[in-house]
Amino acid sequence: MLPPFIIALSLFPFFPAFHCGVTTEGEHTVMEGQHLTVPCHYGPQYAGYVKYWCRGKMREFCSSLARTDEPRSANPAEEEVSIFDDPVQLVFTVTMSNLKEGDSGWYMCGVEIGGMWTADDVAYTNIKVIHGMSVVNSFLIGEEGSSITVECHYSERCRESEKRWCRSGDWSSCLLTDSDGRYEDTSVAISDDRTRTLTITLKKLQMRDTGWYLCFAGRQQKDVHVLVTPRPTTTVASVTSTPTASQSVAYLPAPKPISKESWKSHSHILESMLVCASIMILVGLAILARKLWIQQIHEQDPVLRPVKEI
Repeated sequence: MLPPFIIALSLFPFFPAFHCGVTTEGEHTVMEGQHLTVPCHYGPQYAGYVKYWCRGKMREFCSSLARTDEPRSANPAEEEVSIFDDPVQLVFTVTMSNLKEGDSGWYMCGVEIGGMWTADDVAYTNIKVIHGMSVVNSFLIGEEGSSITVECHYSERCRESEKRWCRSGDWSSCLLTDSDGRYEDTSVAISDDRTRTLTITLKKLQMRDTGWYLCFAGRQQKDVHVLVTPRPTTTVASVTSTPTASQSVAYLPAPKPISKESWKSHSHILESMLVCASIMILVGLAILARKLWIQQIHEQDPVLRPVKEI
């Protein structure tokens, strides 16, 4: 009788749930008029299978939008929906361009397995296409005297709308773009690319520029906060300083360099010290030699030996 685990292993190919199936992110939010790329990951057992992208939450009623076994356009940038499979990385990517609010809904990444008893392996994702504005960074910090850049993204519906940059609470400060989508002065530069991005550059920042601002595209707006930090000051210590009346300064004379004459004038002192040191060393050696000589005599004298023993 075969062990139970061998039987289980032999049945694995008939149960796709035990394989590494298709996975993707559960939700995507994108601005109207922009494009979205969705990666769909799959297991190595599906490397040679057909992949597809469809709209809907049920396979039987899912509207096919792109398949890997269909011929691709010569210019993928012109396609509303394109699909590309990379079996080395085990992922196929789907790109949807020029999205509109009506494109919001559920979509499906699928691997076509085929067969009567085997269902396709799929993963679902919800795409939300919103209308309005967004800001890359709504809190900006800049040093005094430097420049910072604000990027405001707007949806397709706001492409032809009026673009403004205003200081919160002061409507007279609003700056509008011209017919070319531009405005510039000594402190602000505004540029509209007429597709989806409004770029504002604040130049030569000053401390009074700190505060809240509004980025407008038609009736849509986004808040931006700018914080200007003071420029760091460096203290340079002067090499020479003039003492004041309340300060007492003691001036010490600079040491005199050792010259040839001063060396000759002190050479006799050094000679005397060397002579004295030599004499002391000779006297010490003589005393030590005398003690050793006397000790040797006493040890050899037969008369003095008994006395020494007593």
